[in-house]
Amino acid sequence: MSYIAVIFTSTRWDSDHEEYATWSHLMSEMVREIPGFLNSDSFRDPETREGVTIAYFENEEAVKTWREVSEHQEAQQLGREKFYGEYRVRIARVEREYDWKRPN
Repeated sequence: MSYIAVIFTSTRWDSDHEEYATWSHLMSEMVREIPGFLNSDSFRDPETREGVTIAYFENEEAVKTWREVSEHQEAQQLGREKFYGEYRVRIARVEREYDWKRPN
């Protein structure tokens, strides 16, 4: 079964930390409510402020639903105005995956 990965790479401005944290938490909670949302991974380097968030969705309709959430659109606008020096969004279809875990 394939699914969609929305890959958001960004560089944070070194400002508005509390407001950013509030919006980041809100978006993390809200995306979980989208029908078709599967999971997400996120990290940010504290020195370079470069980060990656990957959100996984069952299909393109779920991605579209998330894109159209008004609070998400507001967060995007704030990102351009206050939070990010730059960002890039990539949409990819994941056709296959595998994992490995070290035995105990």
